[in-house]
Amino acid sequence: MVRPIMPLLLAVLVLAPIAGCGADRSGRPTGASRTATTADAPLPALARRPAAPGEIVVRGETSPQTHGPYVFDGRYLVRFEQYAPEDPKLDFASQTPFTARLTPRRGDPRGAIDLFQAATRDGQRELTIRGRYFVDVSFGDYPYVTRFTPRSA
Repeated sequence: MVRPIMPLLLAVLVLAPIAGCGADRSGRPTGASRTATTADAPLPALARRPAAPGEIVVRGETSPQTHGPYVFDGRYLVRFEQYAPEDPKLDFASQTPFTARLTPRRGDPRGAIDLFQAATRDGQRELTIRGRYFVDVSFGDYPYVTRFTPRSA
């Protein structure tokens, strides 16, 4: 007499080796059904080079996000670049504007400094920044990098 559990056990043993088809060890789909992730996509130009002495590089996958605080002392070329891993040729003109600002610590009498509010892939500006600030990215639908490069006097 065959017990009722035996057919179930036999089915599990037969189907187990093929249950993982279509996925790599990370659990992500493979082949044509696989979509790009930020780990798979090439990084934008601003994120590829390591920070030089005095530079501050901030990266994020989502917003809103607050980074820091960082200490600034002087004039900086401030640049941002956002990217769409699933669509590298995306035109950001019709997307949510990338919005970032510098905010002081709570209780600090200095006001916030607006950095960017732009529906574009990248942007830049020069600013004199002194003090300790957080980089606050309040809006943006895509991964981003912001680089603060000190300007020589």
